Amino acid sequence: MSRALVVGAGGFVGAHLCDRLTADGWDVVGTVRPGRPTSTGQVAVDVGDPAALAAVVRAAAPDVAFHLAASRVRATRAERAATAAVNTLSGLHLVEAVPRTCRAVVRLGSSTEYAATAGPMAEDAPLRPRGFFGATKAAGSLLLGAVAAERGLRSAVLRAFQVYGPGDHAGRLVPTALRAARNGSVLPLTGPGLRRDWVYVADVVDACVRAATADELPTGTVLNIGTGLQTSNEDLVGLVEQVSGRAVRVEVGAHPARAWDTGSWACDPAAAADLLGWRPVTDLATGLEHCWRAA
Repeated sequence: MSRALVVGAGGFVGAHLCDRLTADGWDVVGTVRPGRPTSTGQVAVDVGDPAALAAVVRAAAPDVAFHLAASRVRATRAERAATAAVNTLSGLHLVEAVPRTCRAVVRLGSSTEYAATAGPMAEDAPLRPRGFFGATKAAGSLLLGAVAAERGLRSAVLRAFQVYGPGDHAGRLVPTALRAARNGSVLPLTGPGLRRDWVYVADVVDACVRAATADELPTGTVLNIGTGLQTSNEDLVGLVEQVSGRAVRVEVGAHPARAWDTGSWACDPAAAADLLGWRPVTDLATGLEHCWRAA
């Protein structure tokens, strides 16, 4: 049986990844943040603490490690330092701690590592991060790949676009729109024309597993994980109305745009198809229907 370590198992994508690996017969150890309840196979650890993380890695002795830990807090100087420790340095510490027998380390990156670009983004798009979160994610991806190469360890960075699905964080657009459809509340929406490439969580998890087990994948490979299609926020609300059968009351312009919001935000997923045989199988309407039924 293969052993997997999932750093960030308490997060949205991390929880889905652990479920997939367990269903596939992996022996899974996952990390969660200190103070959070743990379940079987999970351990609470501050991944920004290199010694504490190394102890968990030694005990897990993983054949494959996944780095999905991420932090977004940044209001104060201390919060920015802690977020940088998680997003930028913890992947480096993970690579340094895994045993030589580890087949690969897979990091879940972010599309916010890229500069805003008109049209679908390929992996050679400029790295000009949108905001503090994107900057820490980009730095962490570069460091992880560089240290893995020095150790002779296969690594991959999967730059996910807008991930959604059951269990998503309650404050994000899809869960908020579904609640508005269910209870009739008003949905504050950004101004018109902002678009995202929405990719279903199970498809992202499948890409992670494929990257971890593709021994022929060159070390340091970076792959975009998205659909290649983009949908405006207002059109997504229209799809929520379609799958729920209920009207959604919106207040356009009431929600401020994020630093990474743009009128063009989609990936070119061709490299993932070529190198992993990966293609998203869940279209947005079907994914939203899954979310509606799961809520």
